[in-house]
Amino acid sequence: MSALRDAGTRFRKRLLRAEPNFSLLSKLWRINWLYVLLICALAGVGYIALYSAAGGSAHPYAAPQAFRFGIGVILMITVALMPLKFLTRLALPLYIVSLALLILVLRMGHVGKGAERWIIIGGMQVQPSEYAKIALTLMLATWFHRISWKRMGNPLWLIPPALMTLVPVALVLKEPNLGTSVIIGGIGATMFFAAGMRIWQILVICLPVPLLLKIAYAHLHDYQRARITTFLHPESDPLGAGYNIIQSRIALGSGGMWGQGYLNGSQGQLNFLPEKQTDFIFTMLAEEWGYVGGISVICLLLLLILGGMFMAIRSRNRFGRLLAFGVSVNFFLYCLVNLSMVMGAIPVGGVPLPLISYGGSAMLNVMLGFGLLMSSWVHRDSRFGETEENKSELP
Repeated sequence: MSALRDAGTRFRKRLLRAEPNFSLLSKLWRINWLYVLLICALAGVGYIALYSAAGGSAHPYAAPQAFRFGIGVILMITVALMPLKFLTRLALPLYIVSLALLILVLRMGHVGKGAERWIIIGGMQVQPSEYAKIALTLMLATWFHRISWKRMGNPLWLIPPALMTLVPVALVLKEPNLGTSVIIGGIGATMFFAAGMRIWQILVICLPVPLLLKIAYAHLHDYQRARITTFLHPESDPLGAGYNIIQSRIALGSGGMWGQGYLNGSQGQLNFLPEKQTDFIFTMLAEEWGYVGGISVICLLLLLILGGMFMAIRSRNRFGRLLAFGVSVNFFLYCLVNLSMVMGAIPVGGVPLPLISYGGSAMLNVMLGFGLLMSSWVHRDSRFGETEENKSELP
């Protein structure tokens, strides 16, 4: 009996180490369609919210956003069908292109609200910092996939991925875009931890953080310092720097339990609420749909985050697991920063709510990330290019 068990275990390991060769129909069948349904539900919430933001019209927000979502779904399914090994080959070229675009935006970027964040490509306005998040996630997953857990204990092996993270963070800060740079740094930090970074290494890195924060604050732009001051004392300038957060709090509070009704929000419909189609769209939702509606949207976001983490855990491939984890963290940080911002828990940072806020670059970036996440799920039994040590860690 013991011999049969051992033989069965050896056969299972040999089977799992092989690269599965699925047909196109098989891959389509393996896509997590329940997760796709959740994505469509969240995008539907976004359409309804943008329709309200335009005063009961599909233009200029809801209809273009729905068109972008349709393109995003095609992009997501296309990327989901790509083998993980092929994605590792794309990692370096995509990362280099993302850095080139970030440099280009500093040279000839479109200025909006005091920052250079967009460039025009083929008549379309593109925000390179959004795509830098996905490029970094893909690059770090590829790097950590190719080194063993034992090598993670050697600080020299952590220098290249640290530079991979710091370079886009510095370029995005230069635009300046503090909110997105924090998210990019957060993605890098969590992927280091997920890849097996030692506790003592984390503690060593955290020691100079207070000094670095002091230096960073000294180099902030005036409007960024004003945001921090406003966050602490918004009532000190109610018609200036504190206007956004005060109006956001009024709208959140006026929604009550059940809301004022669809298309009937006082702050949103009377245009007291700033940037109601982008940064503060959740505030408008909560005003019209109330506490119950706001919590429902948060639960939907949470289901997508937990679903992504589940797919990461189920992956038998180190690259797929890290890739799915990085995409899920990116989505989580999007939600965390935006919701905290509109509730007054952190300074206003200009980060949209994924799939709900209006914006093409953010929408396509999120859908591209979901495509990578789905690829890790479709090819979750693939094994390639791993050290024997890393293979032994997997179930």
